[in-house]
Amino acid sequence: MSRPFGTVTIVGVGLIGGSMALALKALDDAPRVVGVDPDRATRDWAVANRVVDEAYAPDDPSAVRLLSGDVPSDLVVLACPVSAAVKWVISLGASGYRGVVTDVASTKSAIFALADMSFGDEVVFIGGHPMAGSERSGVEAASAELFRGAYYVLTPSRRTDPEAYRRLHTLLTSIGARVIAVRPEVHDEAVAAVSHVPHVAAAALTNLAAARADAGEDVLRLAAGGFKDMTRIAAGSPEMWTGICLDNRDAVVRGLREYGDLIAGFAGLVSAGDVVGINDWLGRAAEVRRGLPARWVPASERLSVLSVSVVDRPGMVSSVTQAAARAGCNIEDIEIDHTSEDSAVLRLVLTDEGDVASLVADLGRQGFEPDLRPLEDGASTAGKGSAG
Repeated sequence: MSRPFGTVTIVGVGLIGGSMALALKALDDAPRVVGVDPDRATRDWAVANRVVDEAYAPDDPSAVRLLSGDVPSDLVVLACPVSAAVKWVISLGASGYRGVVTDVASTKSAIFALADMSFGDEVVFIGGHPMAGSERSGVEAASAELFRGAYYVLTPSRRTDPEAYRRLHTLLTSIGARVIAVRPEVHDEAVAAVSHVPHVAAAALTNLAAARADAGEDVLRLAAGGFKDMTRIAAGSPEMWTGICLDNRDAVVRGLREYGDLIAGFAGLVSAGDVVGINDWLGRAAEVRRGLPARWVPASERLSVLSVSVVDRPGMVSSVTQAAARAGCNIEDIEIDHTSEDSAVLRLVLTDEGDVASLVADLGRQGFEPDLRPLEDGASTAGKGSAG
Protein backbone atom coordinates (compact mmCIF):
# COMPACT_ATOMS: atom_id res chain seq x y z
CA MET A 1 0.00 0.00 0.00
CA SER A 2 1.36 3.44 -0.92
CA ARG A 3 1.80 5.91 1.89
CA PRO A 4 -1.45 7.82 2.54
CA PHE A 5 0.10 11.31 2.41
CA GLY A 6 3.24 12.53 0.66
CA THR A 7 3.64 15.77 2.62
CA VAL A 8 2.31 16.39 6.13
CA THR A 9 2.45 19.93 7.48
CA ILE A 10 2.18 20.20 11.25
CA VAL A 11 1.13 23.61 12.55
CA GLY A 12 2.40 23.92 16.11
CA VAL A 13 5.54 21.91 16.86
CA GLY A 14 5.02 21.30 20.58
CA LEU A 15 4.53 18.09 22.55
CA ILE A 16 1.73 16.70 20.37
CA GLY A 17 2.87 18.12 17.04
CA GLY A 18 6.49 17.18 17.69
CA SER A 19 5.53 13.67 18.77
CA MET A 20 3.47 13.18 15.63
CA ALA A 21 6.34 14.42 13.51
CA LEU A 22 8.78 12.00 15.16
CA ALA A 23 6.34 9.10 14.82
CA LEU A 24 5.78 9.83 11.13
CA LYS A 25 9.50 10.19 10.41
CA ALA A 26 10.12 6.81 12.07
CA LEU A 27 7.92 5.02 9.51
CA ASP A 28 9.58 2.89 6.85
CA ASP A 29 7.88 4.91 4.10
CA ALA A 30 7.92 8.24 5.91
CA PRO A 31 6.20 11.27 4.40
CA ARG A 32 7.90 14.62 4.13
CA VAL A 33 7.18 16.32 7.46
CA VAL A 34 7.12 20.12 7.61
CA GLY A 35 6.72 22.13 10.80
CA VAL A 36 5.09 25.56 11.02
CA ASP A 37 5.56 27.43 14.27
CA PRO A 38 5.80 31.12 15.23
CA ASP A 39 8.66 30.51 17.68
CA ARG A 40 12.08 30.58 16.05
CA ALA A 41 13.80 28.67 18.87
CA THR A 42 11.24 25.87 18.51
CA ARG A 43 11.75 25.71 14.75
CA ASP A 44 15.54 25.66 15.06
CA TRP A 45 15.48 22.95 17.75
CA ALA A 46 13.02 20.81 15.77
CA VAL A 47 15.18 20.90 12.63
CA ALA A 48 18.48 20.44 14.47
CA ASN A 49 17.12 17.40 16.32
CA ARG A 50 15.45 15.95 13.20
CA VAL A 51 11.95 16.23 14.56
CA VAL A 52 10.85 17.69 11.22
CA ASP A 53 12.46 17.83 7.79
CA GLU A 54 11.85 21.57 7.46
CA ALA A 55 10.36 24.29 9.64
CA TYR A 56 8.96 27.70 8.76
CA ALA A 57 7.32 30.69 10.38
CA PRO A 58 3.61 31.03 9.48
CA ASP A 59 4.30 33.98 7.16
CA ASP A 60 7.29 32.41 5.42
CA PRO A 61 6.63 32.05 1.65
CA SER A 62 7.36 28.30 1.85
CA ALA A 63 4.71 27.89 4.55
CA VAL A 64 2.24 30.00 2.62
CA ARG A 65 2.65 27.79 -0.45
CA LEU A 66 1.98 24.65 1.61
CA LEU A 67 -1.08 26.15 3.28
CA SER A 68 -2.71 27.71 0.24
CA GLY A 69 -3.90 26.66 -3.17
CA ASP A 70 -0.46 27.07 -4.75
CA VAL A 71 1.42 23.83 -3.96
CA PRO A 72 -0.60 22.55 -1.01
CA SER A 73 0.46 19.98 1.54
CA ASP A 74 -1.54 16.73 1.32
CA LEU A 75 -2.41 16.89 5.01
CA VAL A 76 -2.40 19.78 7.49
CA VAL A 77 -2.40 18.90 11.19
CA LEU A 78 -3.41 21.79 13.44
CA ALA A 79 -1.46 20.75 16.55
CA CYS A 80 -2.20 23.93 18.45
CA PRO A 81 -4.75 25.11 21.06
CA VAL A 82 -8.34 25.64 19.99
CA SER A 83 -7.96 29.43 19.97
CA ALA A 84 -5.11 29.19 17.46
CA ALA A 85 -6.67 26.31 15.49
CA VAL A 86 -9.81 28.42 14.95
CA LYS A 87 -7.73 31.17 13.35
CA TRP A 88 -5.96 28.63 11.14
CA VAL A 89 -9.27 27.15 9.97
CA ILE A 90 -10.42 30.60 8.88
CA SER A 91 -7.05 31.30 7.24
CA LEU A 92 -6.96 27.99 5.36
CA GLY A 93 -10.52 28.52 4.16
CA ALA A 94 -9.65 31.97 2.84
CA SER A 95 -6.33 30.94 1.28
CA GLY A 96 -7.79 28.43 -1.17
CA TYR A 97 -6.11 25.44 0.44
CA ARG A 98 -7.05 22.09 -1.14
CA GLY A 99 -6.45 18.93 0.85
CA VAL A 100 -7.16 17.24 4.16
CA VAL A 101 -7.16 19.13 7.47
CA THR A 102 -7.31 17.66 10.96
CA ASP A 103 -6.69 19.05 14.43
CA VAL A 104 -5.71 17.70 17.85
CA ALA A 105 -7.77 19.98 20.10
CA SER A 106 -9.39 18.41 23.15
CA THR A 107 -12.79 19.93 22.32
CA LYS A 108 -14.48 19.32 19.01
CA SER A 109 -17.91 20.95 18.66
CA ALA A 110 -16.83 24.57 18.12
CA ILE A 111 -14.04 23.92 15.63
CA PHE A 112 -16.17 21.34 13.83
CA ALA A 113 -18.94 23.89 13.27
CA LEU A 114 -16.45 26.55 12.14
CA ALA A 115 -14.77 24.18 9.67
CA ASP A 116 -18.16 23.30 8.23
CA MET A 117 -18.75 26.99 7.50
CA SER A 118 -15.21 27.84 6.38
CA PHE A 119 -14.35 24.98 4.02
CA GLY A 120 -15.86 24.13 0.68
CA ASP A 121 -15.77 20.81 -1.14
CA GLU A 122 -12.06 21.18 -1.93
CA VAL A 123 -11.13 20.72 1.76
CA VAL A 124 -11.88 17.66 3.87
CA PHE A 125 -11.89 18.47 7.58
CA ILE A 126 -11.79 15.55 10.01
CA GLY A 127 -11.63 16.58 13.64
CA GLY A 128 -9.17 14.67 15.79
CA HIS A 129 -8.13 14.29 19.42
CA PRO A 130 -5.30 12.01 20.55
CA MET A 131 -6.00 10.80 24.09
CA ALA A 132 -2.33 11.04 24.95
CA GLY A 133 -0.14 13.64 26.57
CA SER A 134 2.20 14.52 29.39
CA GLU A 135 2.52 17.03 32.18
CA ARG A 136 5.56 18.24 30.24
CA SER A 137 5.19 20.55 27.26
CA GLY A 138 7.20 21.79 24.31
CA VAL A 139 8.95 20.06 21.46
CA GLU A 140 11.79 18.95 23.77
CA ALA A 141 9.30 16.61 25.48
CA ALA A 142 8.14 15.05 22.20
CA SER A 143 8.30 11.28 21.79
CA ALA A 144 7.73 9.03 18.78
CA GLU A 145 5.99 6.56 21.13
CA LEU A 146 3.43 9.00 22.54
CA PHE A 147 0.51 7.67 20.47
CA ARG A 148 1.36 3.97 20.62
CA GLY A 149 -1.57 2.10 22.17
CA ALA A 150 -3.45 5.37 22.85
CA TYR A 151 -6.99 6.09 21.72
CA TYR A 152 -7.21 8.65 18.93
CA VAL A 153 -10.68 10.11 18.37
CA LEU A 154 -11.80 11.18 14.90
CA THR A 155 -15.06 13.02 14.22
CA PRO A 156 -16.12 12.37 10.62
CA SER A 157 -19.25 14.09 9.37
CA ARG A 158 -21.76 13.31 6.67
CA ARG A 159 -19.62 15.44 4.33
CA THR A 160 -16.42 13.51 5.04
CA ASP A 161 -14.90 11.97 1.93
CA PRO A 162 -14.57 8.20 2.57
CA GLU A 163 -11.17 7.94 0.90
CA ALA A 164 -9.77 10.86 2.91
CA TYR A 165 -11.03 9.25 6.12
CA ARG A 166 -9.42 5.95 5.19
CA ARG A 167 -6.09 7.64 4.45
CA LEU A 168 -6.06 9.52 7.76
CA HIS A 169 -7.12 6.39 9.65
CA THR A 170 -4.29 4.45 7.99
CA LEU A 171 -1.75 7.15 8.87
CA LEU A 172 -2.76 7.24 12.52
CA THR A 173 -2.84 3.48 12.99
CA SER A 174 0.60 3.28 11.38
CA ILE A 175 2.02 5.28 14.31
CA GLY A 176 0.37 2.94 16.81
CA ALA A 177 -2.80 4.86 17.65
CA ARG A 178 -6.14 3.10 18.22
CA VAL A 179 -8.66 5.13 16.23
CA ILE A 180 -12.32 5.49 17.19
CA ALA A 181 -14.97 7.70 15.61
CA VAL A 182 -17.58 9.66 17.57
CA ARG A 183 -19.80 12.67 17.06
CA PRO A 184 -18.25 15.98 18.22
CA GLU A 185 -20.86 16.65 20.91
CA VAL A 186 -20.55 13.13 22.32
CA HIS A 187 -16.77 13.53 22.40
CA ASP A 188 -16.96 16.79 24.36
CA GLU A 189 -19.23 15.31 27.04
CA ALA A 190 -17.01 12.24 27.36
CA VAL A 191 -13.70 14.07 27.69
CA ALA A 192 -15.20 16.42 30.27
CA ALA A 193 -15.77 13.37 32.49
CA VAL A 194 -12.54 11.48 31.86
CA SER A 195 -10.04 14.30 31.24
CA HIS A 196 -11.15 17.84 32.01
CA VAL A 197 -12.90 17.33 35.37
CA PRO A 198 -10.09 15.00 36.60
CA HIS A 199 -7.56 17.75 35.84
CA VAL A 200 -9.58 20.24 37.89
CA ALA A 201 -9.90 17.66 40.69
CA ALA A 202 -6.12 17.12 40.68
CA ALA A 203 -5.56 20.87 40.83
CA ALA A 204 -8.06 21.17 43.70
CA LEU A 205 -6.28 18.48 45.74
CA THR A 206 -2.95 20.20 45.13
CA ASN A 207 -4.37 23.56 46.17
CA LEU A 208 -5.87 21.95 49.29
CA ALA A 209 -2.48 20.59 50.33
CA ALA A 210 -0.79 23.91 49.50
CA ALA A 211 -3.32 25.80 51.64
CA ARG A 212 -2.60 23.47 54.57
CA ALA A 213 1.12 24.04 54.05
CA ASP A 214 0.62 27.81 54.00
CA ALA A 215 -1.21 27.44 57.32
CA GLY A 216 1.94 25.99 58.86
CA GLU A 217 1.19 22.30 58.48
CA ASP A 218 4.03 20.13 57.16
CA VAL A 219 1.65 18.40 54.78
CA LEU A 220 3.61 18.63 51.52
CA ARG A 221 6.59 16.83 53.05
CA LEU A 222 4.24 13.94 53.80
CA ALA A 223 2.99 13.67 50.23
CA ALA A 224 3.51 10.05 49.26
CA GLY A 225 3.20 8.14 45.98
CA GLY A 226 -0.58 8.06 45.94
CA PHE A 227 -0.91 11.83 46.25
CA LYS A 228 1.79 12.40 43.64
CA ASP A 229 0.14 9.97 41.20
CA MET A 230 -3.28 11.57 41.63
CA THR A 231 -2.00 15.12 41.20
CA ARG A 232 0.63 14.60 38.49
CA ILE A 233 -1.56 16.15 35.79
CA ALA A 234 -1.98 19.33 37.86
CA ALA A 235 1.52 20.27 36.68
CA GLY A 236 0.20 20.85 33.16
CA SER A 237 0.17 24.25 31.46
CA PRO A 238 -2.29 26.59 33.23
CA GLU A 239 -2.78 28.59 30.04
CA MET A 240 -3.66 25.50 28.02
CA TRP A 241 -6.07 24.17 30.63
CA THR A 242 -7.75 27.54 31.04
CA GLY A 243 -8.51 27.43 27.33
CA ILE A 244 -9.75 23.84 27.50
CA CYS A 245 -12.11 24.56 30.39
CA LEU A 246 -13.56 27.60 28.64
CA ASP A 247 -13.82 25.89 25.24
CA ASN A 248 -15.81 23.05 26.82
CA ARG A 249 -17.39 25.09 29.56
CA ASP A 250 -20.92 23.65 29.51
CA ALA A 251 -19.79 20.05 29.71
CA VAL A 252 -17.09 20.88 32.28
CA VAL A 253 -19.53 22.75 34.52
CA ARG A 254 -22.00 19.86 34.34
CA GLY A 255 -19.25 17.41 35.18
CA LEU A 256 -17.96 19.48 38.09
CA ARG A 257 -21.45 19.78 39.55
CA GLU A 258 -21.97 16.02 39.30
CA TYR A 259 -18.55 15.47 40.85
CA GLY A 260 -19.42 17.89 43.65
CA ASP A 261 -22.65 16.01 44.32
CA LEU A 262 -20.72 12.74 44.57
CA ILE A 263 -18.20 14.22 47.00
CA ALA A 264 -20.99 15.77 49.07
CA GLY A 265 -22.79 12.43 49.14
CA PHE A 266 -19.68 10.64 50.34
CA ALA A 267 -19.05 13.32 52.98
CA GLY A 268 -22.57 12.63 54.23
CA LEU A 269 -21.83 8.91 54.52
CA VAL A 270 -18.65 9.60 56.49
CA SER A 271 -20.36 12.13 58.73
CA ALA A 272 -23.10 9.61 59.51
CA GLY A 273 -20.60 6.82 60.17
CA ASP A 274 -22.33 4.67 57.55
CA VAL A 275 -19.87 1.76 57.27
CA VAL A 276 -21.93 -0.15 54.71
CA GLY A 277 -22.55 2.94 52.58
CA ILE A 278 -18.88 3.96 52.61
CA ASN A 279 -17.77 0.45 51.70
CA ASP A 280 -20.28 0.19 48.85
CA TRP A 281 -19.33 3.63 47.49
CA LEU A 282 -15.62 2.83 47.50
CA GLY A 283 -16.24 -0.71 46.28
CA ARG A 284 -18.07 0.43 43.15
CA ALA A 285 -15.17 2.71 42.27
CA ALA A 286 -12.60 -0.01 42.92
CA GLU A 287 -14.44 -2.46 40.68
CA VAL A 288 -14.62 0.01 37.80
CA ARG A 289 -10.97 1.02 38.21
CA ARG A 290 -9.76 -2.57 38.19
CA GLY A 291 -11.60 -3.03 34.90
CA LEU A 292 -9.42 -0.39 33.21
CA PRO A 293 -6.45 -2.18 31.64
CA ALA A 294 -3.05 -0.53 31.97
CA ARG A 295 -2.35 -1.39 28.35
CA TRP A 296 -4.84 -3.11 26.07
CA VAL A 297 -3.36 -5.09 23.19
CA PRO A 298 -5.72 -6.93 20.82
CA ALA A 299 -5.04 -10.58 20.11
CA SER A 300 -4.53 -11.02 16.37
CA GLU A 301 -6.36 -14.36 16.36
CA ARG A 302 -9.45 -12.58 17.67
CA LEU A 303 -9.56 -9.84 15.05
CA SER A 304 -12.57 -9.83 12.76
CA VAL A 305 -13.53 -8.25 9.45
CA LEU A 306 -16.84 -6.43 9.14
CA SER A 307 -17.96 -5.91 5.53
CA VAL A 308 -20.75 -3.47 4.79
CA SER A 309 -22.12 -2.73 1.33
CA VAL A 310 -22.74 1.01 1.03
CA VAL A 311 -23.89 3.53 -1.55
CA ASP A 312 -20.96 5.87 -2.16
CA ARG A 313 -22.49 9.09 -0.89
CA PRO A 314 -21.74 11.51 1.96
CA GLY A 315 -22.45 10.14 5.41
CA MET A 316 -21.99 6.44 4.75
CA VAL A 317 -18.58 6.07 6.40
CA SER A 318 -19.47 8.23 9.39
CA SER A 319 -22.69 6.21 9.94
CA VAL A 320 -20.72 2.96 10.17
CA THR A 321 -17.77 4.25 12.16
CA GLN A 322 -19.99 6.04 14.67
CA ALA A 323 -22.04 2.86 15.11
CA ALA A 324 -18.77 1.09 15.93
CA ALA A 325 -17.97 3.76 18.51
CA ARG A 326 -21.41 3.41 20.11
CA ALA A 327 -20.80 -0.32 20.51
CA GLY A 328 -17.34 0.27 21.99
CA CYS A 329 -15.65 -1.45 19.03
CA ASN A 330 -12.21 -0.34 17.93
CA ILE A 331 -11.34 -0.19 14.23
CA GLU A 332 -7.85 -1.53 13.64
CA ASP A 333 -7.90 -0.95 9.88
CA ILE A 334 -10.30 0.33 7.23
CA GLU A 335 -10.60 -0.35 3.51
CA ILE A 336 -13.00 0.86 0.83
CA ASP A 337 -13.48 -1.38 -2.21
CA HIS A 338 -15.46 0.32 -4.98
CA THR A 339 -17.62 -2.20 -6.80
CA SER A 340 -19.14 0.36 -9.18
CA GLU A 341 -19.19 4.11 -9.69
CA ASP A 342 -21.77 4.68 -6.93
CA SER A 343 -21.39 1.67 -4.64
CA ALA A 344 -18.64 0.19 -2.51
CA VAL A 345 -17.88 -2.34 0.21
CA LEU A 346 -16.59 -0.83 3.43
CA ARG A 347 -14.36 -3.32 5.28
CA LEU A 348 -13.39 -2.70 8.88
CA VAL A 349 -10.91 -4.81 10.81
CA LEU A 350 -12.21 -4.87 14.39
CA THR A 351 -10.35 -5.80 17.54
CA ASP A 352 -11.91 -8.06 20.16
CA GLU A 353 -13.05 -5.05 22.18
CA GLY A 354 -16.66 -3.90 22.48
CA ASP A 355 -20.04 -5.42 21.74
CA VAL A 356 -19.87 -6.64 18.15
CA ALA A 357 -23.37 -8.09 18.30
CA SER A 358 -24.70 -4.66 19.27
CA LEU A 359 -22.80 -3.10 16.35
CA VAL A 360 -24.25 -5.57 13.86
CA ALA A 361 -27.77 -4.99 15.22
CA ASP A 362 -27.31 -1.21 15.07
CA LEU A 363 -26.21 -1.36 11.44
CA GLY A 364 -29.12 -3.67 10.62
CA ARG A 365 -31.56 -1.12 12.07
CA GLN A 366 -29.99 1.51 9.79
CA GLY A 367 -30.70 -0.64 6.74
CA PHE A 368 -27.21 -2.05 6.20
CA GLU A 369 -26.48 -5.75 5.70
CA PRO A 370 -23.27 -6.31 7.69
CA ASP A 371 -21.18 -9.44 7.31
CA LEU A 372 -18.74 -10.31 10.09
CA ARG A 373 -15.98 -12.90 9.65
CA PRO A 374 -13.02 -13.89 11.83
CA LEU A 375 -9.91 -12.44 10.21
CA GLU A 376 -7.95 -15.69 10.13
CA ASP A 377 -10.40 -18.41 9.14
CA GLY A 378 -12.86 -16.31 7.12
CA ALA A 379 -15.94 -18.07 8.55
CA SER A 380 -19.02 -15.85 8.44
CA THR A 381 -20.68 -15.18 11.78
CA ALA A 382 -22.76 -12.04 11.86
CA GLY A 383 -24.03 -11.70 8.32
CA LYS A 384 -26.19 -14.74 8.98
CA GLY A 385 -27.55 -13.27 12.18
CA SER A 386 -25.25 -14.86 14.76
CA ALA A 387 -22.78 -12.25 15.93
CA GLY A 388 -20.89 -12.60 19.14
